[in-house]
Amino acid sequence: MSEHIYEELGRHLDKAVAGVPMSPKLIEILEILYPGEEAEVALELAIYENRTLADMEAALPEKAGRLEGLLDSMAHRGTVFTEEKPGNERIYRLLPSIVGFVEVPFLDGLDTPVKRELSRLWKEYINEGFGEEMARGIPLIRVVPIAESFEDASEVLPFDAIAQKLDEATFMAVGHCPCRQIGKYTGEGCDRPTERCMHFGSLGRYMVEMGKARELTRDEALDMLRSATEEGLVHVCDNLEGSLRTICNCCPCCCGFFRVRSQRGLETYTRSNYMACVEAGDCIGCGTCEERCPVNAIAVVDGVAVVDGDVCIGCGVCTPTCEGAEAIRLRRREQTSAPPDLQKFLAARMKSA
Repeated sequence: MSEHIYEELGRHLDKAVAGVPMSPKLIEILEILYPGEEAEVALELAIYENRTLADMEAALPEKAGRLEGLLDSMAHRGTVFTEEKPGNERIYRLLPSIVGFVEVPFLDGLDTPVKRELSRLWKEYINEGFGEEMARGIPLIRVVPIAESFEDASEVLPFDAIAQKLDEATFMAVGHCPCRQIGKYTGEGCDRPTERCMHFGSLGRYMVEMGKARELTRDEALDMLRSATEEGLVHVCDNLEGSLRTICNCCPCCCGFFRVRSQRGLETYTRSNYMACVEAGDCIGCGTCEERCPVNAIAVVDGVAVVDGDVCIGCGVCTPTCEGAEAIRLRRREQTSAPPDLQKFLAARMKSA
């Protein structure tokens, strides 16, 4: 397959809300993810409009006898979303980069040569324009505070009430964190558990059908979030008001969003509407909050923890292990803002394209 078709495919995929800026590393990634005829099939698929097998056969009649197999291969590879609609009609559409063909190939947690090569390429591509794409216009993700971390539970804003969001979810699943696998395969990983990447609704159902994730009950999902809290992971979700699609449980050493922000200063995520606050009289200066803070916003000064409110992202990771009678808790900031609705989100992303 000639390189020009991958350049054309790159331009096609770059039309997504989370696009893919052209670079030599992108071409190498696409050659792995869309081998052979799959690149041609991808060019006939849309990102936000469904296609049926009949639609694809009309668009690519010379491949009619092979299309169902090609589409199935792409779905299992992690480049095409598929689901069966009422009436047994199966639909297909291209997955964007995030959440999509960046993550899905890694979600099964298996160690393969292909994943190791992709890990190297993604890590290099993040410095060839993809880091800027993650921060373009408006961040793709936002920090969700740990439920048990609030000083006053009545201050929890509706869009941060994760337990309630889980009640509304139609399907729950979990796969293995792509970022921690990429870190491991490129020699910079950590030893935190990988099975912490949670997806909901039709996206989660697709991942389970493709063997990329396993289904969770609501109680299992809550237990997993509690485990992530104990492990010092930051909860993040889509930076959108409405239904829940994804909760990632991130570590600052591996997460692409956190690494790009800390290393390059790009606004790749939105902090929560809260900040950690310390009751000096209760603080015993144990330093656990300082050790756990993922963004180095806390320092023990003269035996008391001090929080830099400009740096704090309001995740609450600092609170569960406090040894000073819950001396550090989350409080709502004076100025708060709700996540954007879909129209505002799209307008902010596309305005900066």
